[in-house]
Amino acid sequence: MARILLDDVSVHIPVYDAEQISIRTRIMSAATGGRLFRQSRRVMMVEALTGVSLDLRAGARVGLIGHNGSGKTTLLRVLAGIIEPTVGVTAIEGRSQALLNLDFGINEDLSGYRNIENLCLLFGLDYVGMRACIAEIADFTELGDFLAMPVRTYSSGMRLRLAFAVVTSLRPEILLLDELVGVGDTEFMTKATRRLRQQAEQAHILVLASHSEMVMREYCTEGVILEQGRILAHGPLDDVLRWNRRRDRQPCGSAAAGEAEILRSA
Repeated sequence: MARILLDDVSVHIPVYDAEQISIRTRIMSAATGGRLFRQSRRVMMVEALTGVSLDLRAGARVGLIGHNGSGKTTLLRVLAGIIEPTVGVTAIEGRSQALLNLDFGINEDLSGYRNIENLCLLFGLDYVGMRACIAEIADFTELGDFLAMPVRTYSSGMRLRLAFAVVTSLRPEILLLDELVGVGDTEFMTKATRRLRQQAEQAHILVLASHSEMVMREYCTEGVILEQGRILAHGPLDDVLRWNRRRDRQPCGSAAAGEAEILRSA
């Protein structure tokens, strides 16, 4: 069974030549993402995540809530195995797939067909599985004869269609999404949204970062609020959204730590 277990996970990101960073930049960074501390005269550390603990089991549908720079994408990258925690323990059971950077792994000098083959192998399919998927992926892209052309001839929308079709052809047990992806015109977006919804329903665990309450309510049943890399609250989605709106109305977004603990244990 799929499971995500994070125990007191922190992620520290070094910023070199830190003496060149202006006071204004430091203040803005501290206000919008993680916490800053100096490791040496030339190195600042961004504490992107601090003491994050989660235990998500099969059936979890989790929405990550927070302002830009709150740590949502960093947390998704930890769950995807892209970033190793500086401290703490991660245990991920189940095959995961992350829709974080759809350009990842694309070679512009190769054709669309060759990129489909390479991406399938990169994402863990064996040769037999890859060959079985090519026709379905090619059909979903609606790129036709362009699939025989080098990707450098594609528009940005065509590249996104290609990558999206490959990534969503897989059947992960854990699905990680950083916002919903815009991949073309209205007709294709409708098809892409339908495919994403199907994947979300089939996945054992879904973790979605979004700024949209409407999207959260469609896909998620529980919420996690992040601020400066820390979990403020974790609980049923309606309770978390209501708590977050009330927190945003308070001076400087302050909130009572005790209330966050109640939500987390809900």
